[in-house]
Amino acid sequence: MKFRNPSLIRRLVSSHAGRIAMVAIPTGVVSAMLMGGVAQGAVPVSFAVSGTQFKISSSQLEGTGFSQYSGVAKDAEGGKHAVVTANIKDATLENLCQSAVQETPLGKVGVLIKAGGKGTPASAKDLQIGMTGLKGDAEFENIRIGVDASDVNTKAKGSKGDFAQDSDTISIKDLKQDSWSTTASVFTLKDMSLKLTDGSEQCD
Repeated sequence: MKFRNPSLIRRLVSSHAGRIAMVAIPTGVVSAMLMGGVAQGAVPVSFAVSGTQFKISSSQLEGTGFSQYSGVAKDAEGGKHAVVTANIKDATLENLCQSAVQETPLGKVGVLIKAGGKGTPASAKDLQIGMTGLKGDAEFENIRIGVDASDVNTKAKGSKGDFAQDSDTISIKDLKQDSWSTTASVFTLKDMSLKLTDGSEQCD
């Protein structure tokens, strides 16, 4: 199943003041944060993010054309919220899982999506993610750490003066991610399954 120009599941969590940049360490855990002044104008998505948190996991992510820098997501009321923006030109994700839980008048309702678990991974082109946390064992090829966000080697760029990094390739094993937004020009989900839950089933 293919989604063209999608915004899969969107979420907005409480506001985080300050500029955030996630520093990736090759073959280690990818989760160091830098805090500073409020990021200016680096909007990772063109839509207003919702109030629904969602999680993403994958047993193996492989990508080419990677960059990462601080950014800002806007909610429907115009509020600005700091995120870490990650761009991957071409990505594959094995055993992809996405889950979201929301309070409703009927109680908690969850959405659980799985794909890429039968030998053909999910794939995405021009993938952009606005995240608040990421864990996994990562390896990068030709990485540059500390490059200006306006000068990263991807089509999407951040604001001048912001901390960033980029690399030719990225590989993350046992990816676990908390995200506010996901967009891609094409998202292909092989063997996709989607079901509603009571919120107890979430991506590990």
